[in-house]
Amino acid sequence: QVQLVESGGGSVHAGGSLRLSCAVSGYSITRSHMGWFRQAPGKEREGVAAIDKDNNIRYTDSVKGRFTITKDNALNGLYLQMNSLKPEDTGMYYCAAGFWDSYPWNSPLKYAYWGQGTQVTVSS
Repeated sequence: QVQLVESGGGSVHAGGSLRLSCAVSGYSITRSHMGWFRQAPGKEREGVAAIDKDNNIRYTDSVKGRFTITKDNALNGLYLQMNSLKPEDTGMYYCAAGFWDSYPWNSPLKYAYWGQGTQVTVSS
């Protein structure tokens, strides 16, 4: 059974930092597409960052220079370091894993497995 479990969310003031972790079991991330998505109330789920199966990294424009995505194949974990947080970064953050090549990195359709999410709240 594949499980993705996120942790590390919380409440911070603007300018603060958080590090999200995603522990994956039942599925190897070594040759998988991996991504972080977020969803704010009333908005669609948005791709934040991704590492594809060839280790190419992508970020949505609004987080470039502030967020860093990494993975540890030995630990089967995915991480998102978030610095200089802004109130607009508030939302539920989800870890995702998948293997389809035909969708863009920021399309939820690319990913077959999802975690339950961890809440990030940034106050001004």
